[in-house]
Amino acid sequence: EVQLVESGGGLVQAGGSLRLSCAASGFTDDDYGIGWFRQAPGKEYEGVTCISRSDYIYYADSVKGRFTISRDNAKKTVYLQMNSLKPEDTAVYYCVATGGLGCPKNSADYWGQGTQVTVSS
Repeated sequence: EVQLVESGGGLVQAGGSLRLSCAASGFTDDDYGIGWFRQAPGKEYEGVTCISRSDYIYYADSVKGRFTISRDNAKKTVYLQMNSLKPEDTAVYYCVATGGLGCPKNSADYWGQGTQVTVSS
């Protein structure tokens, strides 16, 4: 059974930083794409960033230059370093994954439980 376990959410002031992590388990091989969605209050889900098996990386325009996705393949863990946080980054952040060679930009096969990130002004 595939599981995505997140940690690192919390409250931070505008301009600050947070680092989220997501540990993936249950995949039978290393062929999966993994990343992060978020849902801000009153808004639809947004694909924040993802990284594919072949190291293709996508960033939403809203976070480009501020957020960095990385992974530890041995630990099957992905990280989201969030710098220069803005109040509009406030959202529930979900670790997501998709089996195969793709990158979960708009849809995903697997979801984590979500973690709240709140940026105060």
